[in-house]
Amino acid sequence: MKLIIAYIQPERLNAVKQSLYEREIYKMSVSNAVGCGQQKGYVHQYRGAMEEVTLLKKIRLAIAVNDAYVDKTVEGIIAGARTGDIGDGKIFVLPMDECIRIRTGEKGPAAIG
Repeated sequence: MKLIIAYIQPERLNAVKQSLYEREIYKMSVSNAVGCGQQKGYVHQYRGAMEEVTLLKKIRLAIAVNDAYVDKTVEGIIAGARTGDIGDGKIFVLPMDECIRIRTGEKGPAAIG
């Protein structure tokens, strides 16, 4: 079992979801995040004052998968999120020791589905 965490551009979320659905990956958690990386932010003018924005908006996906789905999930995220520009995002694949479905009490790979 693995936990895949991906940070992507907000406007690429629908493309990533569609790409994952095509690969039969339907379960995910999506949340808003802010952060900075190689992009380093930008400077813009607001009401006559220059403002430096260093924390950029991102989307954080968390997807728990069984080992057989790891490659398909990573490929789906890349296919939907890649634009070729700096700031496309990052994917982290972490080992997951346990998963428990609260409703049934199932544990391990059966709980992920």
